[in-house]
Amino acid sequence: MNSGMQNLVISLGAMQVARKIPFDDPDVLNYVRIAYVTAQVIVLATYYFVSLKVKSKNDQTVLKYVEAPGPMSSEPGTLVTTTVRDYDLSETSKLLRAAYMGIAMMAFMHIYLKYTQPLFIQALMGLKNLYDAKLVSIHLLGKPAEGDLKRPFKAAGMFGAAPTGPATDAASIAEAEKRVGAKKED
Repeated sequence: MNSGMQNLVISLGAMQVARKIPFDDPDVLNYVRIAYVTAQVIVLATYYFVSLKVKSKNDQTVLKYVEAPGPMSSEPGTLVTTTVRDYDLSETSKLLRAAYMGIAMMAFMHIYLKYTQPLFIQALMGLKNLYDAKLVSIHLLGKPAEGDLKRPFKAAGMFGAAPTGPATDAASIAEAEKRVGAKKED
């Protein structure tokens, strides 16, 4: 089962469990708040630790790929030349931004709109997303950067669709290099 389906199943299961939790009880609500904050602190601390590991490894291996164009764009993809270190740091930054956005949305939903069930669900989903993070698998769990973990990472498709992502084949890179060379000559 792919990650998108797992997230859907966990969310639906957590919603059913959350219905049974008496959020009207202030003690239960405080425990759920503590669990949510603890889960988010674990997520943020783990991403920070991953960034420290990436910086300490300082892998300067050159990574070239052609960034996929936007779905509505008629322009070809752009050539990206970076290092493994810089790529991993940018991916960690994306993960941190996603975590911060989730925290901001939960704060709005819980404090302003007074929703309580999403706290329980997002505590579980935050830990699940941490487990699914490719950089955590590589840098903390020690898995080799092969297959699904090969850089640049491909985004998993929903409902069994093929994964999408940057092109890494030599032909795509050569074509993008030609386009960049042609633009410099103009």
